[in-house]
Amino acid sequence: MRAVLDREMDCRRVLGRFWSGWRRGLGVRPVPEDAGFGTEARHQRQPRGSRQRSGPLGDQPFPGLLPKNLSREELVDALRAAVVDRKGKPGELTLFSVLPELSQSLGLREQELQVVRASGKESSGLVLLSSCPQTASRLQKYFTHARRAQRPTATYCAVTDGIPAASEGKIQAALKLEHIDGVNLTVPVKAPSRKDILEGVKKTLSHFRVVATGSGCALVQLQPLTVFSSQLQVHMVLQLCPVLGDHMYSARVGTVLGQRFLLPAENNKPQRQVLDEALLRRLHLTPSQAAQLPLHLHLHRLLLPGTRARDTPVELLAPLPPYFSRTLQCLGLRLQ
Repeated sequence: MRAVLDREMDCRRVLGRFWSGWRRGLGVRPVPEDAGFGTEARHQRQPRGSRQRSGPLGDQPFPGLLPKNLSREELVDALRAAVVDRKGKPGELTLFSVLPELSQSLGLREQELQVVRASGKESSGLVLLSSCPQTASRLQKYFTHARRAQRPTATYCAVTDGIPAASEGKIQAALKLEHIDGVNLTVPVKAPSRKDILEGVKKTLSHFRVVATGSGCALVQLQPLTVFSSQLQVHMVLQLCPVLGDHMYSARVGTVLGQRFLLPAENNKPQRQVLDEALLRRLHLTPSQAAQLPLHLHLHRLLLPGTRARDTPVELLAPLPPYFSRTLQCLGLRLQ
């Protein structure tokens, strides 16, 4: 669909997250202001392409995932192909190390694009860019005001190894960044003091809802109400249900006699996620393939402000990557 935007928004660019490698366009439509887990979002139709069936595995256990050894030209092509909404004045696209090539490929000249909103480094999903400083500022103010009002604007989809005890609720945790063995890791802090807060500890909050369960896994929708590095991954670990493909934090969940428990975060180095044999069989993966499993955390939906303050927000939807859809199919899960 084509977004209908006002003059203040007409120089916005929207890119699909290129790590996923999907090519289909995003659905763009207005939604009720209170759309969330309990209202319209629960009954929205799934975007085309997210339910496609995959064929035999062959040499592609994770369809749609771009290889790590891409050339600069291939990466530029993938980025250009992911542009789904492009209007208004041209600008210079600034994204990672392919800035000049990507700008030339998109035919942009003068104005510089800004990253307004994006998922994490290892996640898939939406990336929101703007070539207009006024629009970027307006969007940032919108997101900041929404967070202060505890009104979610982003919805992620995640597949978890394990099923949360509650079907929906909120996850609250104080988090800090800690340098452990040369890596910056997000670590929970119990009962943070005022000094801890002043030194960088942040109280974080996410809403979650279990959409479907099967084979000991769950499809979960997550709505962060704060912003912190790896917040959603750590929040799901605290629920003893690490995100599938989380090779950074999943080792913090231990199992004894079938019972899960949390291990001290400070004493657990990042390591490849270990999945049980039954789950590997359901996913049709070997242990070596599972060690390369991509993070199943996808920024699926973003709400943007309408033309005027009282207008209905505009919704952007990103289809699931093919490897994500394949995992849902293997586990018998469906995004409703």
